[in-house]
Amino acid sequence: MNKKTIKAVLEILNETYEGAKCGLDFTNHYELLVSTILSAQCTDVRVNIITKDLYAQYNTPQAMITLSIEELEEKVKSCGFYHNKSKNILAATKIILEKYNGQVPDTMEELIELPGVGRKTANVVLSNAFGIPAIAVDTHVFRVSKRIGLAKGKDVEHVEQELMKNIPKNMWSDAHHYIIWHGRKVCKARKPNCDECPIAPYCEFLNGK
Repeated sequence: MNKKTIKAVLEILNETYEGAKCGLDFTNHYELLVSTILSAQCTDVRVNIITKDLYAQYNTPQAMITLSIEELEEKVKSCGFYHNKSKNILAATKIILEKYNGQVPDTMEELIELPGVGRKTANVVLSNAFGIPAIAVDTHVFRVSKRIGLAKGKDVEHVEQELMKNIPKNMWSDAHHYIIWHGRKVCKARKPNCDECPIAPYCEFLNGK
């Protein structure tokens, strides 16, 4: 897409999904970090069901660290890959307590050093917890961006870099949410609803470019 087309697409997405926010329920930075770790290959809806009970007692590093891995596994097992997720959550929590005085760090470099935290998770936390412009490339963002022509990269890191280049920085966080919601509601993985798509005139997939 050229700059003019990108601008038009972003304007349409903004009009369509204005106000779209993170689908995960959280009340503090630590909750968001844990929820994002749990959300890997799991829906936000399922994560929110799990964490509603979990966070009633264990929504701080100080509280979470009192759980054994077996106890945490039992509480999050319905989200899938619960053994690794539980192990990573407790390991990350230990580092947050010992190295960061119980506070979730606010830089990419520090966040990706935590077990279970890659660039996607770090970007979600930076954007939604700290208000730092970021684009988290999850499955929806990766698929939709490549399909419509906002990015061409073969992996998530290249797509992230392309989106950061193609989208104005002050729109990174909002555009990330717009693309996610577009992927959930219209540009679905197996059967995109092209007839209902507001950006169809600009879509490279639909127009065979």
